[in-house]
Amino acid sequence: MCRIATSRNNIPHVVPVSYIFDEGAFIFATDYGTKKLENIQNNNRVALTVDVYGATWNKAVCVQGTAEVIDDGGEFERLYRIFDRKFEWARSNPWHPGEAPFVRVTPKRKVSWGIK
Repeated sequence: MCRIATSRNNIPHVVPVSYIFDEGAFIFATDYGTKKLENIQNNNRVALTVDVYGATWNKAVCVQGTAEVIDDGGEFERLYRIFDRKFEWARSNPWHPGEAPFVRVTPKRKVSWGIK
């Protein structure tokens, strides 16, 4: 599970997202008109947490970084192909450039336990 935290006017907003880790960055898809995208467009500093749990253990990575919106071009197409392979929801509800963007979070600081 991945949770992304954004902020606007010092009011935090945290939501779960489906993600991939690609070339040292966390990538997730969102929709236009969402609070998280609006917040990122106004303040690209974000935090996220990825965590996994077992009956007697947990592992997590927490990062602070910057977010970049990707909504067209070759990088959009490349990321879309990865999401299409990984997530059933991407295959069952396909979209095209300009319909919904990806967000790339580049970590600047990281803390983790059990995950490298």
